[in-house]
Amino acid sequence: MDPINLVAERLGVDQEHLIPFGRYKAKISLEAIRDDRPAKLIVVTGITPTPAGEGKTTTAIGLTQGLGKLGYRPVVNLREPALGPIYGIKGGGAGGGKARIVPEDEINIHFTGDAHAVGSTHNLLAALVENAVYRNVACNMAPEGIQWSRVTDASDRSLRQITTGLGGSANSPLRETRFDFVTASEIMAILALAEDLEDLRDRLSRIVVGTNRDGIPVSAGDLGFAGPLMTLMRHTVMPNLVQTLEGQPAIVHAGPFGNIAHGCSSIIADKLGMGYADHVITEAGFGSDLGFEKFMHIKTRQSGLPVAAAVLVSSLRAIRWHGGARRRDLATPDREAVEAGAANLVHHIGIVRSFGLPVVVALNRFDGDSAEELNAVAEIAKNAGAYATAEYAGFTDGGDGSVALAEAVARCAADTTVTPIDMDYAYPLDATVEDKVLALARRVYGAESVTWTAEARRRARFFTAQGWDNLPICMAKTHLSISHDPTRRGSPSGYAFPVSDIRASVGAGFLYALAGRIETLPGLPTRPRALDMDVSPDGEVVGL
Repeated sequence: MDPINLVAERLGVDQEHLIPFGRYKAKISLEAIRDDRPAKLIVVTGITPTPAGEGKTTTAIGLTQGLGKLGYRPVVNLREPALGPIYGIKGGGAGGGKARIVPEDEINIHFTGDAHAVGSTHNLLAALVENAVYRNVACNMAPEGIQWSRVTDASDRSLRQITTGLGGSANSPLRETRFDFVTASEIMAILALAEDLEDLRDRLSRIVVGTNRDGIPVSAGDLGFAGPLMTLMRHTVMPNLVQTLEGQPAIVHAGPFGNIAHGCSSIIADKLGMGYADHVITEAGFGSDLGFEKFMHIKTRQSGLPVAAAVLVSSLRAIRWHGGARRRDLATPDREAVEAGAANLVHHIGIVRSFGLPVVVALNRFDGDSAEELNAVAEIAKNAGAYATAEYAGFTDGGDGSVALAEAVARCAADTTVTPIDMDYAYPLDATVEDKVLALARRVYGAESVTWTAEARRRARFFTAQGWDNLPICMAKTHLSISHDPTRRGSPSGYAFPVSDIRASVGAGFLYALAGRIETLPGLPTRPRALDMDVSPDGEVVGL
């Protein structure tokens, strides 16, 4: 690794704006953000996730290294990994093979403390709210009116539903509540969408913590809690600088959940990168029906940044899965399964193109991929309207294995840039809540209609009465299918999309509708990855 000051120097950031955290990572002051933005913003998304793994983060990093091989000055903007998946099923979130960002042990574990600050801020707000109710100084709120949970970064299923305040009146208020994942915290979503320090304050003030006895919403600002929350969050707005294995700058900032929240790194990181790089590569979580759709409707709509192109990551293994192949057979050539599963790829190409963006399909290469199947998928993607298809081998070959993809993306980005004004959104912000959800269901999820529970409709009417109906929708649904049903592979269509509930993240600036059951606190698998991790005698993390 190069010292972080040299990485910043190559990016063009003055040393006075650098706040080092040791030798290989640093925060960058918001004063470094430039108004002129000559860079091309590229968003990396993927087809519907499968057990094979598509490799979006690895591709985003490898693409950055490939652009570097071509002589460009790129930067990759990623979300901060969450501790729960690192020690659970997924493992680290810093890429893989020769397409990684480093120091990966520090990026994955603790990093610069942003996630810890978010968790501490969230739980401080919970304590302040409950204390105000206990002291009867909470704008006429009762314990049953509190709607703010607590968070943890551990995958602890026993905390999904809890009772607090046991042990007598000194420990009150007694109420049922829950723990959510730190990445599912509204405060994490706020961090990713905040424009600056004052915008962060305004958003924290708008957080709705519950309703009073008259049914009127009560915010953190109503209770005077914005100040103490800011004391914990003041440094988190500064993005974090690290590097790829090949020395390109990487900005890792914020980590909102891809289901409950919008699954994208911060607006601040994109604005910073746009002022210095030729290409800013950023990733949106899960498939294009989740992270990318929210990148467009929530993040880009707010930031006003122009987007040049999208990269849609896939692999023959993933396409075989969507074509009905068994998990144990995903590495075996199967032309029939590939042709059937390509319907999922075609659907995702359609999602990206529906916004007016060109899309480059990245085919992540694995051992055993046949030229016949690769050519067949490339032809299918071309017929579906993809700008280009490029094979990608960044995991095994780093930047050298990413040059073909980098060349295709650079050509695509040079041909067009789409501003937010030019984008073809699925819905206008002044549409009704029901119409927004219906538009997403039909255009993005392939559904014919939407069904609402009585409680979800009641909540939607309440949000409309509060004036929150002009906020965008952040759909909370499974990432394992285009539909709400995780068992439905391929490209489901013509079904009824069920909305079971809808909630408001007023500080973040969106409403999130729930389709099916979404866990906001994962549990650990039978054998957690934590059991394979340790520290070597020389103090290095192993097994990450």
